Amino acid sequence: MAASAAGTVTLRDRYAQIRIDGCGFITSLISRKTRREYCPAGHPSPLMSLSESEREIDPIRCTPAGPDKVRLSYPNGCIALVEARARGEYFRFQLLSLSNSARIDSVVWGPVHTNISRTIGDLIGVVRDGSWAIGMLGLDDNTISGPPVDGDCYGMGYYIHSPDPKKYPVPAQYKEGERFNIGGNGVSDVAFYSHPEEYFQMVFGTGAKLEPKFGSTLAYHARDRRKPYTYLFSLLPGFPGSRPRHQVSDPVDAGFLGSGVALYACPDEKGLSVIGSIQVAEHLPHPTFGGRWIRDPALLKPDIAWYGPHDRLIAYANALGLKGVQDEGQGEYYANLTDRWQGPRVGFADGRKLSYKQFLDQANQSGILYGLHTLCLFLQPGRCSDVTPVPNPDLQTVLRTELARSISATDTSIQVTDPSFLAEDGTWPMRDGSNTLRIGTELLTYTGISDHPPYVLKGIQRGYDGTTPQAHQAGDELDKLQMNCYDGFVPDMRLMPTYADYYAKVMAKNGMGYIDFDGLESTLYQNQGYYGVRVFFRRFFETFFKLTGRYPRVMGSCVFAGGWSYMSVCNVGGGNNMFDPILNRWGIEGKDVRYGLGNSYFPPTFGIQDYHSDWSVCDAENLQAKAIGWGATYMLGLSQDAVEKSGEKQAIFRAFRTWEDARERGVFSPAIKRELADLTKKFHLERRGPGSYKLVPITELRLSGRAASQIARFSLVNPETEQPLRFSLRIVDSPPRFSLFLPGGSVLTCNRKPDAGDYVICTGAAAYLADRDRRKIANLPMSLPARIAHGKAEISVGLLEAAAGGERFELTVWLAGRPQRIDAGAKSRR
Repeated sequence: MAASAAGTVTLRDRYAQIRIDGCGFITSLISRKTRREYCPAGHPSPLMSLSESEREIDPIRCTPAGPDKVRLSYPNGCIALVEARARGEYFRFQLLSLSNSARIDSVVWGPVHTNISRTIGDLIGVVRDGSWAIGMLGLDDNTISGPPVDGDCYGMGYYIHSPDPKKYPVPAQYKEGERFNIGGNGVSDVAFYSHPEEYFQMVFGTGAKLEPKFGSTLAYHARDRRKPYTYLFSLLPGFPGSRPRHQVSDPVDAGFLGSGVALYACPDEKGLSVIGSIQVAEHLPHPTFGGRWIRDPALLKPDIAWYGPHDRLIAYANALGLKGVQDEGQGEYYANLTDRWQGPRVGFADGRKLSYKQFLDQANQSGILYGLHTLCLFLQPGRCSDVTPVPNPDLQTVLRTELARSISATDTSIQVTDPSFLAEDGTWPMRDGSNTLRIGTELLTYTGISDHPPYVLKGIQRGYDGTTPQAHQAGDELDKLQMNCYDGFVPDMRLMPTYADYYAKVMAKNGMGYIDFDGLESTLYQNQGYYGVRVFFRRFFETFFKLTGRYPRVMGSCVFAGGWSYMSVCNVGGGNNMFDPILNRWGIEGKDVRYGLGNSYFPPTFGIQDYHSDWSVCDAENLQAKAIGWGATYMLGLSQDAVEKSGEKQAIFRAFRTWEDARERGVFSPAIKRELADLTKKFHLERRGPGSYKLVPITELRLSGRAASQIARFSLVNPETEQPLRFSLRIVDSPPRFSLFLPGGSVLTCNRKPDAGDYVICTGAAAYLADRDRRKIANLPMSLPARIAHGKAEISVGLLEAAAGGERFELTVWLAGRPQRIDAGAKSRR
């Protein structure tokens, strides 16, 4: 650290230089290599600001205070001693002491202003422009992403921001940074995603924010959680049923003294590795698989979502080269401390059942990480021993008050001393009508409260959910409970670690290495924001590691800032809502998740992509190619029924494994990945030898036609060189016998009446009739091998006998482009 006579402090790390002026503001942040300035002119940033009664207080003076330390003075009389030093690839700042700290609610690192705005990684707090990245990372669990806000978490919504103004210009009716509500009704997950335009960006966090006037801001903060706070919050604002409601947080043992952040500024391509280096240097969570950090792009792989009997699960996984399996067919598991996932639950086609432990003793020999779909911390009546018949005293509350007078076990007139927020219907995660109270070990419901003294609850029902009505004394505590969105409850911060241990123990006992935490927002219901997420994940990972000596693979319903360091994947949603591998296009949800996760160095997802029995090899290869090209993950939805009906199963499995082996060998360079991401192309991959492959771009033409005067004509253009003609013709209706007239004079005749949905499949040298699942029915004679020249061509279908007319056909033609050779550790060659 260098200090001038005027009090200016200058720090230099490997990539950047930062200058802090005598008032405690960052006035310069430059690249040491290019000397480019990233601090926007006229917008200096406070190194650390204070939050007092919702008022932000910036420093007014900064003076050196010994080696690697500065003293910040504030207009309210507070004085902070802050460590400030450069460490390799980042700047490290930590609050060592703060005078008059009792009056302060939170310390805020920044907000740091930058002139970068192309990519806003609001999830973890990083902004990027393709060449440079600037970001923050908290160095302790209580230093969380974003400035202080109610609930310490984001509320879902859209904002206007184009990732490429030339390619996706913002229309005149919108303004950069303008906010909009999400879509749907606030209940259906799919309906949240309502804007397909690339310039509509969904909010995924609070760590970074677009600032159209100058660029963007970054912030982290640490709250004094030893105090209670009253918040008005909703994760889904803008919907009547999810409108913001009040919650009084319970104090927890977490203060802001010792809070610290790493501020990094580096080449964009180094950003992810710098975060990994910070985690290792600062002893932060850094889970690994096989010695690789879970954020290492080399670990990106599809998983399996399994449905139905389990006879072939292990065989399919081995054949495809996949190791992660989520058993979606088992349904949703709800947390229950008395359920150890024992007994015969894994079914087979012949009716046999094994326990998870018995089945996983076999699966684990193949290195398979098997897991279940759970509802995280959803504690449901009738399913959880901590709810019924005796509710746990550590269920999360919304507010606490007292009985103003004693009541008997049958009284339905209940008077309270403090009516604060009891008039609000529901709780912020749950709809109106979800008003549950707890007095001792009794649960009861109510519909409202009088608006003047004495404050009497209305619509009381005693003994809710099978609990026992009891007499209670004046002064006894009455609590309104937080409801989850499935009309159940959640543990508070004291009980949460017990459930983290529960999941770790039952997984270890049953030999599981994977878990899906659906309902992950239940780690926010405690009103501690991303701090609650971190507490849950840290305890779960630490306990699992103690029991097994390894880390679990985790996915969930969403990625919160507190879970970024722990989750391997987030394969939410599915099908065409995410990505359509057949038609090569993103769905709205896929677009939103791609930006929201990818902007923060987390892999985007295609969700669950179910294996369809009528897939062609080209369809399956495109799914793999696009996932690799976009750096995305997904779950391949498999069932024995769908796979065994598939006429191209063997070819699909071989092709899929070829892509997986090539991925494992790391043969796909950034340039090749950009090619694979091209939505106008599909690709075929062939193995040439160990670590050597041939990549062939495929132009796919999809046409539909209807027979007129007993002829259906398809005009097409081959942009590639002359080659064998490969196509499939789907017979939409049920026509009579027909002939296909192909380019070059080849004629293909079908002398048997096909069924609706059947295919004619041609490989160039041969052709056959196949059923709707592409299973061969019969070979079809062809007068000549089918070829297609460069340029215009026509394929026509001629009906061989009278028909009703208007028979429909769907033609798909695959045209191979110029191949290129790709090798592990070598550049591609055409």
